[in-house]
Amino acid sequence: MTMNRWATGWFSLFVSLLTTSLNAENSKPNVLILLADNWAAPHASIMGDRSVKTPTFDSIARNGVYFTNAFCQVPSCSPSRAVLLTGRVSHQLEDAANLWGQFPDQQWTFPLALSRSSASYQVGYMIKGWGPGRYLGERHTFGKPNPAGFKTESFEAFLETVGDKPFCFWFGSHDPHRPWEAEQEFYRGLDASKVEVPSYLPDHPTVRKEIVDYYAEVQKFDSQCGEIIKSLKRAGKYENTIILMLGDNGWQMPRGLANIYDWGTHVPFAIQWPGKIQSGLKADTFVSFEDVGPTLFELIGMDGHEMAGKSFVGVLQGATVEHRDSVFLERERHANVRAGDASYPCRAIRTAEFLWIWNIRPELYPAGDPETHWAVGPFGDIDNSLTKSLLLESDLTPHLQQWRDLAVAKRPEFELYDLRIDPWQINNVSGHPDYSRHERQLKSEVARWMRRTRDPRAANLKTNIFDRYEYFGRAAKQLTN
Repeated sequence: MTMNRWATGWFSLFVSLLTTSLNAENSKPNVLILLADNWAAPHASIMGDRSVKTPTFDSIARNGVYFTNAFCQVPSCSPSRAVLLTGRVSHQLEDAANLWGQFPDQQWTFPLALSRSSASYQVGYMIKGWGPGRYLGERHTFGKPNPAGFKTESFEAFLETVGDKPFCFWFGSHDPHRPWEAEQEFYRGLDASKVEVPSYLPDHPTVRKEIVDYYAEVQKFDSQCGEIIKSLKRAGKYENTIILMLGDNGWQMPRGLANIYDWGTHVPFAIQWPGKIQSGLKADTFVSFEDVGPTLFELIGMDGHEMAGKSFVGVLQGATVEHRDSVFLERERHANVRAGDASYPCRAIRTAEFLWIWNIRPELYPAGDPETHWAVGPFGDIDNSLTKSLLLESDLTPHLQQWRDLAVAKRPEFELYDLRIDPWQINNVSGHPDYSRHERQLKSEVARWMRRTRDPRAANLKTNIFDRYEYFGRAAKQLTN
């Protein structure tokens, strides 16, 4: 009997250890998304910016993989977040291709798909999920979640509800979104005399001050992300969590947000998963937001919904250094700032050497009408700021006219920039004989992409389908009142 009890005891222990081991092997990883609001590349210290300090982003980059050529696909908050959540390109998303639009009621998103999977992920977000815009739960109060998950007050409160289940959490900060008003502690180490002023902006004290204000909010966001990771470690969930840290689109300076230039579409992006993906890898291959969903599903080991993007797990695991050699970019309506609620439609391709842009309605002002139509104010696709005011008052300061024109003047139908000699994307060489072969090839690639992804503009270039979608943002007169 003694031997039987001893054998039974060891057998029970063996089964327990085996079950624990199998559960550990079969347990799904957590997903933590740290998303900034209007953070442009290369504004991170590990990316070469000598003014801003981003120790949290730098740590994730050193512990994992960071991409020097990550692009948001659309330089506008709601559409870029919709692309990130769905793995589809923006023009496939109906109303959600516009800022302040409506998220399609039945549209799949990877956080909600995880919550409905057999793994029963707990999904949550704080501060800003998908948006700004409207979605089913918000309209009908059925308890439906935001496309990014169920809202919670803090990451710590969310962790208390998770237990042993895997989770997907979306930290959507409001930083560094305007107004740039960070607490004084986040200005530490910043010096307006030492910041780099991009060539598409005038080197003026007002501009330098606003760049410092922006950097302070970047440093605040980085600090917030550091605190969240500390909470993750205290909960004992750090090692089995895939962490992504990135910006949703470019900064709110002229030729940034709402523009196809790099300052509106090129974003910092790093991802880590200790022991499961490469560490300390700087990847120069191109990635686009629609690739994030397929990548996460492959890392998790789950079948995903049909998506337009493609997984870059091969890069993360060191199997290849190639993912894309280019990305396609686009935009429709950002703010409602043109007569007839008109969009400013663009389609574009960005390669290592060139940026080619197709301004489909060049008769329109790229930054919005000079007079207030509905939202924001004059030239309302540029958010109001001291820098914007400086440029719009260039009649009083004629030497600033060239920068005003770069920001608000009408643009030709086609733009082509040779990034090898023009990294600031200022000198348009479209139509120049030396570039005719390159331009034909780039235009052909964009046209094929539009057809392949069933872009409504592939069949009817000047369609007003995106103009007709309702805009849910407030009127400028309501803001001023």
